[in-house]
Amino acid sequence: MIRNIVFDVGMVLVDFCWQRVMENLGFTEEMTEKVADATVHSRFWGEYDRSSMSDEDILAGMIGLAPKLEREIRLFWDHVGESIHKYPYTEEWIKEWKRKGYGCYILSNYPRRTYQLTKEELSFEELMDGVLFSYQVQQVKPEAAIYESLLSKFQLIPKECVFLDDNPDNVEAARRLGMCGIVFTGKGEAEAELKKLGVK
Repeated sequence: MIRNIVFDVGMVLVDFCWQRVMENLGFTEEMTEKVADATVHSRFWGEYDRSSMSDEDILAGMIGLAPKLEREIRLFWDHVGESIHKYPYTEEWIKEWKRKGYGCYILSNYPRRTYQLTKEELSFEELMDGVLFSYQVQQVKPEAAIYESLLSKFQLIPKECVFLDDNPDNVEAARRLGMCGIVFTGKGEAEAELKKLGVK
């Protein structure tokens, strides 16, 4: 029986609209692609999520991938907090599951610096029964260790948990540890999948 719902944050509870930020900064489509390759699509973004390196070293690593775009990379870095916006449904959706008696948890790849910049958009964190961000343990999905950290910290039984994440690899990693998993494509679709699991 499912007793706990574990949520990813980005693209599940908040919009991560980095493309819009770059557009608002005046980047062309070609420039957006190049800056993205050096930032959000680079290996350094995974290190940003992990937060075991200093922010200065991560930024330097990104710039090192595209030195000619240093100005644009720094500009995006300075405005990255503007990419996070809470979905209108988020808080009420969590409250609804809690009213029905389900435990609600967060397991998310989330950088230390971005967390500090976006606390206001993460106000729903206070509603949760437990929260584990990657920067807190310097582990990232889909590594098994971060799921094990969540289960251990909050004494959760895997078969009693369902994990919602927009990344199929992250969902598959949860399933390998005995959790149920749903690839999140939208609130309505997730509710339909949850219902199939007996979550009502």
